[in-house]
Amino acid sequence: MSYEEKGTWVYLVIAVVGYTVYLSLVLPQVIGGVGVEDVDYVPVMLWTIGGAIVASIVLRILVEIVFPSESTKGDVRDRDIDRLGERVGSSFVVIGALSALVLAMLEADWFWIANVVYLCFVLSALLSSVTRLVAYRKGVPTW
Repeated sequence: MSYEEKGTWVYLVIAVVGYTVYLSLVLPQVIGGVGVEDVDYVPVMLWTIGGAIVASIVLRILVEIVFPSESTKGDVRDRDIDRLGERVGSSFVVIGALSALVLAMLEADWFWIANVVYLCFVLSALLSSVTRLVAYRKGVPTW
């Protein structure tokens, strides 16, 4: 497994775990009857995003210590796979931006705007990671 592919696995795992932690801290408040305007989601969101960044750095280092790569330099195939993953994943960034725009026009609570953007960032990470991993296994499609 290449250095880049290992990094993609780390990115995928951290995206899922980070968002799961966020949901496990915020959803009980929402389900418990606390109005969304009273849910203190901002510090939780900031800490889970920051924690995910730190965790991905630490996990990436640990993966390289336990399973060292022969080279950390990507080749043409790695660049093509990265480009494909970014193109596919960026669709959810656009969907998130448009959703936030619509919610702002509808004067939705900031909670919903922030959460739809965060969800779409996570979906973008998942979709781009899965696309990359499939491309590593099946090859880059030639359209």
